[in-house]
Amino acid sequence: MGKDVIVALDFDSKEKTLAFLDRFTEEKPFVKIGMELFYAEGPSIVREIRARGHKIFLDLKLHDIPNTVKKAMAALSALDVDLVNVHAAGTGAMMSAALAGLTRPDGTRPLLIAVTQLTSTDQDMLEKELWIEKPIAEVVMHYAEIASIVGLDGVVCSPLEAGAVHERCGKNFLTVTPGVRFADGDVGDQKRVTTPAKAKELGSDYIVVGRPITQAEDPVAAYRRCVAEFVG
Repeated sequence: MGKDVIVALDFDSKEKTLAFLDRFTEEKPFVKIGMELFYAEGPSIVREIRARGHKIFLDLKLHDIPNTVKKAMAALSALDVDLVNVHAAGTGAMMSAALAGLTRPDGTRPLLIAVTQLTSTDQDMLEKELWIEKPIAEVVMHYAEIASIVGLDGVVCSPLEAGAVHERCGKNFLTVTPGVRFADGDVGDQKRVTTPAKAKELGSDYIVVGRPITQAEDPVAAYRRCVAEFVG
């Protein structure tokens, strides 16, 4: 899988989601289905979008005891998505269980990545609320390394951390990076952000872009601009 732009389908209903996707008459964007849409519409929305020909990142960030995560991943693997994730904070044992649950009887499975630290988290929050006193960059690297050791395919991280993750875990270890905004756009509630062009320069393999595309006056044009800046 080469570099790509993943469009975050941050909608609360099937109707809004399909109306948005209907605007794309030439492209079939790689899309992300997150908690809001999945919890609103259930697995059927995943099947419907898959049937339309889109690659899917199912972004549910599982984090529970290993056995629960293993069983949940077995259920998700039946949905035929391309990419799923867990929280690395769930430990190596949980990530290993996730891999086991995700792997189908024929040996195939979606790619599995781990969230290191959310892009809405900064150093102050890390220390005062999570009681993690290490620098955030070190925490991200440590979580990424554990994910790599247990056999995951990559991590969700900030674009600002993508290069360092590749240095630590290898160039084939995927970096999927939210927190991307156009240079002339609003950063919203993200703390650690950069542009599509800068994310490419920093080594991101995939960028996840939501509001700059979904809330644009012309979403298709915004998507194409993103692809042009990131993929080239």
